[in-house]
Amino acid sequence: MANNPIPVYVFTGFLESGKTKFIKEILADPNFTENEVTALLLCEEGIEEYDEKWLAHYGTALVPVESEDRLTPNILKRIEQKYNPDRIIVEYNGMWKLESLMQAFPARWELYQIITTVDATTFEVYSNNIGPQMFEHITTADMVVFNRCTDALKEMLYKKNIKAMNPRAAIYLDDLNGNSEDYSRNMPLPFDIDADIIDIKPEDYGLWYIDATGEPEKYDGKTVRFLAQVYRGKDVPAGSFVPGRFGMVCCADDVTFLGFICRYDRAEELGVRDWVTVTASVTVETLPQYRGEGPVLHAIEVVPAEKAKEDIVYFN
Repeated sequence: MANNPIPVYVFTGFLESGKTKFIKEILADPNFTENEVTALLLCEEGIEEYDEKWLAHYGTALVPVESEDRLTPNILKRIEQKYNPDRIIVEYNGMWKLESLMQAFPARWELYQIITTVDATTFEVYSNNIGPQMFEHITTADMVVFNRCTDALKEMLYKKNIKAMNPRAAIYLDDLNGNSEDYSRNMPLPFDIDADIIDIKPEDYGLWYIDATGEPEKYDGKTVRFLAQVYRGKDVPAGSFVPGRFGMVCCADDVTFLGFICRYDRAEELGVRDWVTVTASVTVETLPQYRGEGPVLHAIEVVPAEKAKEDIVYFN
């Protein structure tokens, strides 16, 4: 029907990070492409190019977007009217603000997925020189693919704990032979997930937060115990508080309070920023605060505690 939303897939990353190759592989996948019409918005051109005859075989029209100021609702609406696509793929320019694209979406365009590709061989160079852009690419993505990985580069990426930048994203490490490794499956955890009570040491809170955010179902029905500070505010439901810690992912500018909703019938007695030891059972629920599913704690015991030796938690 004419008013159906049009799903939009956005591929972002710096020049030569592997976006074009990834898009070609997806278009050629029969599980992704059947009889749909695809409009492919090309916002930058790298060494690897598209063959328009090859694209036509997969029902795809190539639409160049020469500059960021061409991202306007009127221009994008004309593209929609011209090609009447079932879906839209955007190969985005890694130096353009993602916000520019989102603000220009016509009414029917609905963001379905953001995929970021990263050349592992240049990751450290880009992080050191244009860190904010690299950080944005990773933190806004639903999927991050590091390609051209050697064993040494994989080891470096695990040490940096990339998952901390975006706990909800699926992260993959692809080697030169086309093999793909799920980042999450190789992250060692410093606590016993099968213990009757999973004791989270203060220095391990960040790792637990990442794991529980990325795979909440792993903790469904479990009991956890950890040291935290108290947060209560208008965005926290009545009869609840948020026990958490301040965490630094990349630099001092991105210190954020990291915690989960905890249901507790004496929550109003707790002072903001108080230090407490929380023992709680975990369920997985869909809450607006999580924008989807996430862990919800149910307090078994909340007792006053001494502050942690380190105010900030890290992710390695």
